[in-house]
Amino acid sequence: MSKFMTKNILLAFFTLISLNLLAQQAVVEPVTMADQLRADGKIWVVVAVIGVVFAGIIAFLISMERKIVELEKQIKK
Repeated sequence: MSKFMTKNILLAFFTLISLNLLAQQAVVEPVTMADQLRADGKIWVVVAVIGVVFAGIIAFLISMERKIVELEKQIKK
């Protein structure tokens, strides 16, 4: 094994270990915004807005795909 590969393997190993250690830290402050939205019943408004945004993105992608297919058919003619 070359010296370069050994350094890369060690770097990857230590990076993975450090990420694992960071994931185990305790949460110091709870997220109060989400609790407040849930208590007020407004969390469903947030969920609805996110759903509408995703639906808009999907509709846009579908329309773009149809236009691209149409242009590809015109190019083949």
